[in-house]
Amino acid sequence: MKQNKIYVAFSLFVALGMILAACAPAAPAATEAPAMTEEAPVMTEEPAMTEEPVASTERKGGWLDEIVFSVISSDSAVSQLQAGAIDFYSFNLSSNTLPDIKAAGLNYTQSFGGNYGISLNPATLTDTNVLNPFSNRKIREAVNWMIDRNYINQEIYGGGSLPKLLPITTQLVEYTNLIETARALETKYAYNLEKAKEVVTAEMEAMGATMGSDGKWQYNGAPITLIFLIRSDGDGTRQPMGDYVSNQLEAVGFTVDRQYKTSSEAFPIWIGSDPVDGQWNLYTAGYLPSGLTRDERGQIQQYYLPTSVQASQPFLSNVADPELQKLGDDLAQGNFATKEERDAMMARALELSLEDSLFVWVVDQLVYAPYNSNVSVTYDLAAGYEAAFMGNYNLRFVGEEGGTMRVGTNDLFTQPWNTIAGSNWVWDSNIMRATSMGAAGVSGSQGLMGDPYTGLAWPQRIESASLQYQDGLPIVHNLDWLDVEAVDQIDVPADAWVDWDAATQTFITAGDKFPEGTTAKTKSTVIFPSDLYDTVKWHDGSAISAADFVMSFIVFLDRAKEASPVYDEAAVPAVDAFLPSFKGWRITSTNPLTIEYYSDSYNADAELNILPLWPGSPTGLSGENSWDILAVSNLAEAAGELAYSSDKADVEQIEQMSWVGGPSLEILKKYLDQAQAESFVPYEATMSQFLAEGEVAERYENLSKWYADHGHFWLGTGPYYLDQVFTTEKSLVLKNNTEFVDFADRWSEFSDPKRATVALDGPGQVTAGQEAVFDVIVNFKDEAYLNEDIKQVKYILYDTSGATVAVGEGVAVGEGQYTVTLDAASTSKLETGSAKLEVAIVPIPVAIPAFTSIDFVVVK
Repeated sequence: MKQNKIYVAFSLFVALGMILAACAPAAPAATEAPAMTEEAPVMTEEPAMTEEPVASTERKGGWLDEIVFSVISSDSAVSQLQAGAIDFYSFNLSSNTLPDIKAAGLNYTQSFGGNYGISLNPATLTDTNVLNPFSNRKIREAVNWMIDRNYINQEIYGGGSLPKLLPITTQLVEYTNLIETARALETKYAYNLEKAKEVVTAEMEAMGATMGSDGKWQYNGAPITLIFLIRSDGDGTRQPMGDYVSNQLEAVGFTVDRQYKTSSEAFPIWIGSDPVDGQWNLYTAGYLPSGLTRDERGQIQQYYLPTSVQASQPFLSNVADPELQKLGDDLAQGNFATKEERDAMMARALELSLEDSLFVWVVDQLVYAPYNSNVSVTYDLAAGYEAAFMGNYNLRFVGEEGGTMRVGTNDLFTQPWNTIAGSNWVWDSNIMRATSMGAAGVSGSQGLMGDPYTGLAWPQRIESASLQYQDGLPIVHNLDWLDVEAVDQIDVPADAWVDWDAATQTFITAGDKFPEGTTAKTKSTVIFPSDLYDTVKWHDGSAISAADFVMSFIVFLDRAKEASPVYDEAAVPAVDAFLPSFKGWRITSTNPLTIEYYSDSYNADAELNILPLWPGSPTGLSGENSWDILAVSNLAEAAGELAYSSDKADVEQIEQMSWVGGPSLEILKKYLDQAQAESFVPYEATMSQFLAEGEVAERYENLSKWYADHGHFWLGTGPYYLDQVFTTEKSLVLKNNTEFVDFADRWSEFSDPKRATVALDGPGQVTAGQEAVFDVIVNFKDEAYLNEDIKQVKYILYDTSGATVAVGEGVAVGEGQYTVTLDAASTSKLETGSAKLEVAIVPIPVAIPAFTSIDFVVVK
């Protein structure tokens, strides 16, 4: 799965990842009920957890001496664990594997968030004799009515996952916030193959297609054949999902060419080809949030718009409805004043996203990663182990320090590794994070650590931080490590850097760009420890410096400027989307390093507006950047021998840059030797101000020795370093970084997520026009969930058609006890027949709502 580049660099959103599957059912009969009113699986059983006391340690870095990652087929994961070949299978397996995992006596993670859907090619093809039906929005929209998501969940996922219609995660925080809109859309787009056929027929005929005597669509006398890239690898479920959708497409008159491919085979066609060439029409796509996402307003831009920060096809080819374009961009950039305005924008954007349907979503999974009983695992509740920022920090053998852990995953090195435009696949990103300083769920947040249970952030490598925000903005302060202040106005200082001049190799200041002055909605201030430069080392032994922080930001902006020697057209959309809300940043002190960041884009949670601008990937990927590896890489790209992005590599017919393998290594070594001989200073007009005496020579010398010792250029500052790489065999070895700044037990307290369970009781019969009272009981491990730990008890009342009648809040009557009162005005709107009351519990310690519902009979 490709990791959600979520990400306008330094914007405020998360990065996702793609997943994988395999098999095939026949088309089902229509379901009577709306396709999305099915209850979530009741998680009555917690995944097996090994509890252990938190013990202090003198060990630095990670708990393990080595972690050996290798590619293991998902269908053999359980047997490999039983045979002792691996200790942990870190890639999420689908819910239909849970019986096998339990039967084998294995422990497992259990998480939400991974999703599958159908990516559609929106382009009008260059070959005018060939028709691409999905260039028509109404036909894309109609695909939603073709899919019985309940059937897919039952037949492919064993009923253990969640049918998915919307670009927000089903039954997580955002969904609960917008539940009235979500449920209404689920009813509107319930499975209806006849309706889909009506729309397709009308639109195809309007596009000049005809129905042949064989019941198949034709264009210019030739059959219309849809090329469907169906993933055959991964967790084993994408192939049956693709076959089911193929059956449905054939049922409305299309001919489908089912091409079964692995991730490595499908990806170069799906993302790597130009959609106008028509090498594909559909693809079984999957995404995994990079951590628990609390605010999903960036998903509209992310998944539907040509301004998507993924900055690649097929997004660039989509001609979006202007209203959706504006809403998606405004939501991503935080162009709203109140929560009410924001929620109204989201509700409308969800409606328009279904009318666009560049992606047709199918399922949000409950997924499981199995491991042996002697292994201790910390994982993200929404996305599992491989998407957790804290996962590799805490991975260990129970009660032991050291040892070699063997970890299997679905794939490795799916794309070349570089942190500018390289691999964003979840299995690759997981390893990259092991080599990096902590990060949270927004770009620019390295230096913090994402909470795997709430999606908030904790300080990892900062001394202190403060946030100012414009009074009235819907920003909530949750944790006490951060100072927060609402102010009337935030003036951006004239010396703040707001853009980049590639010709002069200098930053453009706010004073230059906004001579009349400008303001920002938020100001983040981060002060790093006074011993930062002494305690934090790159894996090659070089001390981190202020130059590392500056270089990453320069490269992000520079690649989008035509005057730059490393200009890349593919980098332009992300920077263009970023600059309108970016109001500047500056270093006010280099010792202690102090960084201010000004923006009009903001997150609803105060903690996720803190941007240390640690030298991580400037484009929202995983990994870190020492200034010297970027300098060497820039030389290779400027010389036309390598390119960071696959787009530029394809256009220039050169190698995409990899810092870990392939032909790139010899080229990079050549430019490292050149840089070392010339004492090359990149972007000298700016960077020379931040380089210490002797730093240039030391950096190139250390990097050269690192390459000689390890045979790659992947550096980080994290608890593990990349020791050995075997790209052909698809395996690698991480080793403990004994020079890491923190002790191994820094994050050991994260072991037992406080998930809520909920029970709902009330009358089986309600008289329309009379009050009805229902009882809600909220527990954690058979104990009452404290009311102070419950943010909201929300209810929604449905009539016999599934339409929403009323929405409201429960009232606390005791610890973990609430009542929901349906007043006479609400029940009077109910017709005779069945009705349903649904309740959602929103806890504070974990950002996983708990849902339940009760059906009752309405009489007059």
